[in-house]
Amino acid sequence: MTVHFIGAGPGAADLLTLRAANVIARCPVVLFAGSLVPEGVLAHAAADALVKDTASMTLEEIVAEMTAAHEAGLDVARIHSGDPSIYGAISEQMRALEERGIPYEVVPGVPAFAAAAAALKTELTQPGVSQTVILTRLSGKATPVPERERLEELAKSGATLALHLSVRRLREIARICTPHYGADCPVAVVYRASWPDERVITGTLADIAEKVRAAKITRTALVLVGHALAGPTEARSGLYDPAHAHLLRPRRR
Repeated sequence: MTVHFIGAGPGAADLLTLRAANVIARCPVVLFAGSLVPEGVLAHAAADALVKDTASMTLEEIVAEMTAAHEAGLDVARIHSGDPSIYGAISEQMRALEERGIPYEVVPGVPAFAAAAAALKTELTQPGVSQTVILTRLSGKATPVPERERLEELAKSGATLALHLSVRRLREIARICTPHYGADCPVAVVYRASWPDERVITGTLADIAEKVRAAKITRTALVLVGHALAGPTEARSGLYDPAHAHLLRPRRR
């Protein structure tokens, strides 16, 4: 018996990996985060599987379901949105399983920031502009951010920022980032990336808060900040440059 922590991807059911679909299909117990996992993902579950929405459940109640499945010798598909390694709240579940001697594995999924970049048709790392992407969030009531990881510190890098769970605080983001990025720095807010009702709002640090307020977007959105969002520059990657030789493309004589 194994508990499989599965990344369901950002929203579109066909962004589920083949491995994830196969694991879900063979698990007799399916526990899913109902507020963020689309119904299309659950279509992979067997007709006779026990399928439960955990959105209203506590950690203790979820672990109790896993423990009962373990005692019955039944594999569990524990489905999370996006990729479980990012704000997946799986570490405490893993710790509880380890304490009980219940085996588990992780099946990765497509993260939301990748789906957001796809919606924008952009590369978050542009030659000569930014080669770093920082995945972060502002401190919230549920989980505070360590002092050394506060946005005031991270913004000093000038890297591309992907801010989760922070769309309600765009004015604060703009206030903190403007001294380091400039008021004209591109910003994109992607609401429900890859879902049928996906929406993309673009602007700058100077005007994005008003644009998003007018669009009435208050949750389930990723905020991207950085000059890489302006699109390709004349600079190009050395990877495909004729002057750049490597193992698979030796220097020509």
